[in-house]
Parts: sequence; structure tokens; C-alpha cells
Amino acid sequence: MDSYALLIASTLNAGTVLALAALGLLINEKSGIVNLGAEGMMLCAAIAGFATVVHTGSPVAGFLAGMAAGAVLAAIFGGLVIWLNTNQYATGLALSLFGGGFSAFAGISYVQEKIPDRASFAIPGLSDIPFLGEALFRHHPMVYLTVFFALALIWFLYRTRAGLILRSVGESPESAHALGYPVRGIRLAAVVAGGALCGLAGAYISVVYTPLWVEGMVAGKGWIALALTTFATWRPARVLLGAYLFGGVTMLQFHLQGIGVDVPSQFLTMLPYVATILVLALISRNPRWIRINMPASIGKPFYPGS
Repeated sequence: MDSYALLIASTLNAGTVLALAALGLLINEKSGIVNLGAEGMMLCAAIAGFATVVHTGSPVAGFLAGMAAGAVLAAIFGGLVIWLNTNQYATGLALSLFGGGFSAFAGISYVQEKIPDRASFAIPGLSDIPFLGEALFRHHPMVYLTVFFALALIWFLYRTRAGLILRSVGESPESAHALGYPVRGIRLAAVVAGGALCGLAGAYISVVYTPLWVEGMVAGKGWIALALTTFATWRPARVLLGAYLFGGVTMLQFHLQGIGVDVPSQFLTMLPYVATILVLALISRNPRWIRINMPASIGKPFYPGS
């Protein structure tokens, strides 16, 4: 395979993980909830998905198990921050720490396990196009479904009544409550949906992206996904583009090594995180732009009786 086609293909593959998680977190934040527990949810979903495939041989079952794991953890998080009004940031960090520890414990017996080789995928006709076929049309179906979901989310948020209600809850929960909308229920639904997408991202890592289980294998992708929502100013299309940008930075280290560029591997490994810091620093220089796009009630508790 051409090295540049391989770079594009691996960029799309890596970006899919970030896009799924970031789109889930965007749904959370559109409702006014910040969930810092993405890393923990993705780790628990990764071991849940991997273990399911080991025992059933079905990648689809693995994806469903990952989504269920993410949704359950998100529901617990939602119950704590929405009904008990615990601090969103502290609760999210606790969830991230819990997920890292629990997944390491649960995955001890799966470190040496292997899952069946996945089938190769190719879009008939298009996959035979020189360069483009190798770069764009030989991916796992989840890569294309992620693009479709981003487009569907744009339609949902900006073209449907339900999307308008979700955004109104994120902008002014008091006003939505006064109009008779169940703010807490809507926020919980958004949190669970976001958790399921983070879970799908985690399962994709252990079932497709790196088909094995290793402790801590998410390796900071949950934190990058969290930063992506700010980087994209809470817009799904920008989340998708940002995910592929960061995916490309992640894959660049392997491309440079493959073509013989003599750069220390430690420097290349830190590139995605350096890029994240630089992008956030640049965005922060224009607080007005962030303020215009950011949901007004993000991170703020809601008390129906007040």
C-alpha cells in the first residue's frame, strides 16, 4: 500500500475513535452537563467489548456490550450530578479514576486472550480505485457510520424539535422547566446517550483499532475527545474534522518512522497532546467566540425548586 494512502487510512481509523467519544461528550455538554469521565468509561467499555468478543466471537455483540458499559456508568454519573447535585467536575474525575482501576482489575485474565481475525471490508468498485481505494474505501463499517452519525446529529440538533429542546435545556434550564419540560430527565437521557457513544469508542479500540486488551490502552484518547468539544466550539461537523486532524497527528509518528525520519519516538508520542494544548491555548485567546458558542448553563447545577 502506498505510504500516503496508508497514512490517510490510518488517520480515518484513529479519528473514528476520537469522533465517537467527542460526539457523545458534545451531546452531554449541549444539555449543560460536563462529564470528565470519558477515559474511564472508554476503558470499561474496551474490556467489556473485548471480553464479549472473546466469549461470543461476535464483534457486533462486543460493540453492544461496550455501549451498555458506557451507558451504565454514565447513568450512575448522571444520577449523582443531576439528582444529588454533586460537583460535575469532581464526579467525572472520580469516574475516570474508577474506570481505569476497575478495567485493569476486570481485564487481568484477558491480557493474553485473542479474538477472531476480523473480516476485511471493501466497498465494491470503489476500493479498486488507485490510491483513493486504499485510502478511503477499505475501512471497517464503523468508520462510515461515524460520519453518518455526525451528519444525523447536525440534523437532530438544528432541524428537529427534540434537538431544539435539548439545546434550550443547555442554554436555560430554568426557562425550559418553566415551559414544562422535564429538565432532569432530558439531561439524564443526554448523559446516557453520550456515555453509550463513549462506550462504543472504547469497544472500537479493543475490537477493531487494536484488537487486544492491555491495561490503560485508551491512552488519553478520552481526554483528547473532551478537548475536541471545545476545539470544535460545540459543533458536530467541526468535531469530526478535529478528530481526523488529531488522528492524523497521532498517526504521523508511525508514518515518519516508516519513511526513515530519525526523530525520537518519545517526541512523536507526545505530539497529539502538544497539539491539543496549542489548539486550546489559541482558542482561549478569543473568549468572546467561545462564549457565543458555548451552552450557557454548561457545568452549572439545576435546582427545579429554585
